[in-house]
Amino acid sequence: MERRAYKQALFAVRDEHVALDVVQDAMLKLADRYAGKPPAELPLLFQRILQNTVRDHYRRQKVRSIWTTLLSSLSPADEEDNDPLDHMRVDTGANRDGGPEEHAERAEIAQAIGLAVERLPARQREAFLLRYWEELDVAETAAAMGCSEGSVKTHCSRATHAIAAFLREKGIEP
Repeated sequence: MERRAYKQALFAVRDEHVALDVVQDAMLKLADRYAGKPPAELPLLFQRILQNTVRDHYRRQKVRSIWTTLLSSLSPADEEDNDPLDHMRVDTGANRDGGPEEHAERAEIAQAIGLAVERLPARQREAFLLRYWEELDVAETAAAMGCSEGSVKTHCSRATHAIAAFLREKGIEP
């Protein structure tokens, strides 16, 4: 079952290391949540969990790419310990670097987002950064923050609404 799952994940994500991580995450979820189920039900449960784990991977990549692109201009490019991920761009279908106006607009948006994040209450900022920057799921974020999953969802929702409102005040439509 593991070899077949690995091949499915590899086909879906096209990266050997990521495929191994996806399969491992799916197996851990299966063991954590369905240990008491009859063995005959486990293969179908595992397939569904594997599919959802692959979808989660792509969702996280998309969110991280968007936030990395927007926040990357907050750090100067001449720093020695600059992370190359900070310079990743979301592929919009066009292979162009964009003009100075687009670069200035992205820098302005990134700066506004940075200011909005700094102005969030501590718990909202913590939940927001753990969920969307560190890519932790709701359960992991709740464990890291020492609160319930519902609290994490509430903090993240309030944070995103506050950031969107701040951006609208600055004339930026999120």
